Amino acid sequence: MRFRQKSQNVDTVDVSPLIDMVFILLIFFMVTTTFVKDMKLELNRPSAASASLASAKVLRVYIDNSSEIYVDNQPIKLWALQSKLRDLLRSASEKSVLVVTDSNIPVNVLIDVVDECRQSGAKDVAVSTTKEMGQ
Repeated sequence: MRFRQKSQNVDTVDVSPLIDMVFILLIFFMVTTTFVKDMKLELNRPSAASASLASAKVLRVYIDNSSEIYVDNQPIKLWALQSKLRDLLRSASEKSVLVVTDSNIPVNVLIDVVDECRQSGAKDVAVSTTKEMGQ
């Protein structure tokens, strides 16, 4: 019994260069992406008419709507804030602190945090706001 040989005229496409290009593009987009430094807190920031953009190099201190304080995405107590900021500012090139706060926190909490920031050696301390459109 004799079997027929099947024809070997099947065209194949080499996909290895395509896979290489996909990985190169993936690496390119990963390297060129800027990462957002803000925490994932739901904050209603206060507004101000004289608002300006803050540098990406400033140290950020967050105060949420329950008056909890965060530095480097970690909660911290008010009494430990000064030493933590002093350590972080020692290695920072720009000695500025930006306090990102909710608009509904008590004023005395904000004043206490700003005082601790100034006593830690920060040259500039600013409060983050949102500038409303059309005002």
